[in-house]
Amino acid sequence: MVERKGINSQTLLKRLRDALAEAGDGQERLDRITYLIACSLEAEVCSIYLRLDEATLELCATYGLKAEAVHQTRLRVGQGLVGRVADKAVPINHADAPSARGFRYMPETGEEVYSSFVGVPIQRLGEVLGVLVVQSKDARTYSDDEIYGLEVVAMVIAEMTELGAFTGPDKMAIAAQHRLPFFVKGLRGQEGVAEGVVLLHEPHIVIANPVADDPVVEAERMQEALEALVSEIDVLLDKGASIGEQRDVMVAYRLFAQDKGWRKRMFDSIDSGLAAEVAVEKEQTLTRTRMARVADAYLRERLHDLDDLSNRLLRILTGREDAEERGIPENAILVARNIGPGELLDYGDKLKAVVLEEGSVGSHAAVVARSLAIPLVIHASRITREALSHDPILVDGETGLVHLRPDDTVAAAFREKMAMQAEAQEAYKGLRDKPSTTKDGVNIALHMNGGLMVDLPSLEPSGAEGVGLYRTELQFLIRTRVPRRGELVKLYSRVMDAAGDKPVVFRTLDIGSDKALPYMKRPEEPNPALGWRAIRIGLDRPGVMRMQLQALIRAANGRPLIVMFPFIAQFEEFREARQKLLDELQSEAQRGHAIPSSVRIGAMLETPSLAFAPDQFFEMADFISIGGNDLKQFFFAADRENELVRARYDTLNVSFLTFIEQISDRCDRLLTPLSFCGEDAGRPIEALAFAAMGLRTLSMRPASIGPVKRLLRAVDLGEVRDVIDEARGSGEQSVRPALAAWLKARNYPV
Repeated sequence: MVERKGINSQTLLKRLRDALAEAGDGQERLDRITYLIACSLEAEVCSIYLRLDEATLELCATYGLKAEAVHQTRLRVGQGLVGRVADKAVPINHADAPSARGFRYMPETGEEVYSSFVGVPIQRLGEVLGVLVVQSKDARTYSDDEIYGLEVVAMVIAEMTELGAFTGPDKMAIAAQHRLPFFVKGLRGQEGVAEGVVLLHEPHIVIANPVADDPVVEAERMQEALEALVSEIDVLLDKGASIGEQRDVMVAYRLFAQDKGWRKRMFDSIDSGLAAEVAVEKEQTLTRTRMARVADAYLRERLHDLDDLSNRLLRILTGREDAEERGIPENAILVARNIGPGELLDYGDKLKAVVLEEGSVGSHAAVVARSLAIPLVIHASRITREALSHDPILVDGETGLVHLRPDDTVAAAFREKMAMQAEAQEAYKGLRDKPSTTKDGVNIALHMNGGLMVDLPSLEPSGAEGVGLYRTELQFLIRTRVPRRGELVKLYSRVMDAAGDKPVVFRTLDIGSDKALPYMKRPEEPNPALGWRAIRIGLDRPGVMRMQLQALIRAANGRPLIVMFPFIAQFEEFREARQKLLDELQSEAQRGHAIPSSVRIGAMLETPSLAFAPDQFFEMADFISIGGNDLKQFFFAADRENELVRARYDTLNVSFLTFIEQISDRCDRLLTPLSFCGEDAGRPIEALAFAAMGLRTLSMRPASIGPVKRLLRAVDLGEVRDVIDEARGSGEQSVRPALAAWLKARNYPV
């Protein structure tokens, strides 16, 4: 076999740069590139496939295959070895390609004489733009060094593709594309509507010369940028500009910024011939590819930290200002691929809405968005590719619709909807101090949900009668270490201070499933939602639970204390957790600490099994709160994070409503106070149905209290119950159509 000399990335990149600088159109540039790569690897074939759309790849240039196949040969993403590279965003390397699983022979190319195959994705920041392929007649497996060299070259091709070096669009055409209206239908993450201008979390970077003129100079630039990055973080920490949750995020970033492996990979890319900015993007692309394949929530969060750190480093290298220096417009709507809770908190209350290309309804960022009471749309496909800073944008969190650069007709209709909502908000203000009592005299207590200090200012203006759920896990999720007991005492005390005389129900740590602590090792679980989470972790790892219970007792400092344990599935779990709290109360009293003036201990009913617990459970619990989000997913066996099934089952399904009624009847019989907590409680029609089923306390986000109260005060609950019973008796699957028609006929506000 002929000995191969391998690939010299630095030399090849310089040749590519010179070739790209020569006169000629886009096709001539691509042809030169394939020739240079084939020669450098002593291969018979080099081909470039570029993506035409989300599903199609086209052979755009080749050296070695039949020239007439160029722009004629197409294949689907996922089809053949080339399609698999594009689909999985990972290299494929075979000495005998025709025998490889998934091989697809394309006779028009004349490739039947070639045995070996190596393909690497042409990608930038996690988006695959095409595939670079090298083939040879002899059976050979390409070395790791050769594959790495091809990945470096592919990165440059990706940068040049983004610049339009091969398709040849003139700058006016590109500008015209970004002036056209763009519409996308995403998923509802948080209700509400907003109009504003785009604030890109990751502003577009144009790297005019992806190939380093002098690797030594680029390495020096990289070293200076890394030092500046660490200094920037240190300044924020020293000045105390980042406190609490934000400070912990910055501490994590400092650790990542000093990671030797992360730094080495970027310097290796510079040694290969890449400019410093492209070296960072290459590492960022690798991170995003890994994020897409990782199922573990903890690892995804850590990879996301690395991704955001790369953005900060790129900002320093390119001289871009960060969001604070650029200034956040008054009507800013944040557009991002994804975002963590700490990053979203950095923007504070300066945002009108958030639009994400990824995300999930149960993500930490979604919880923060709800706390900030701003609309959120997730899974808005391609929004970061289409949006430019300061573009006008309309966001409808209720329908998941996003209009970028809308035309006058769309904007006018949208503003009319906003005006109607603003008018409704004024009406809600007038109801703030009025009870939510139905026309037939039934009083429904409306409470708010919270989990951050930013939630508490909403307590008074919303008209909430108290905090029905305070999520204590948020303070654990957005930190890089376990909070100290003293820190929790101060936090919980501030929460009680802010609530004044109104009750606050503290839910103990609800982690696991989609809520992974960054500092706690978690087991591999095939189904985390049904696994080791919430009270199960608390009982198996009593140290953290004990510390949290002590903090709650000390924070109360003689005031009333209400504690609720999450995800109770059987009586014994509640009995054991309750006893731990009683033990801590006794221990604190023996230490001479002030104990609460009264203590109420409750449980969240989130599993159908608990509804059938012995009567003794209901008699022992001071109160029960139905956790609607989890109960619904377990009742219907439909994962609420799975977009294929989560919207398939209606809350007003006859079976689910009947189950809620059965729980309510049992609690009434045993004199156990019952509430419903979750997103559905904040939707007026759903809230009305729950009240008709016997629930007398509902807990929701602050912004939902006004609409729910207005509807409850307008109706006779007995009549509502008649409508629901008639619909159930008719055999209908859901009572929603009948209830909506009844409300519409009477012109009730919904």
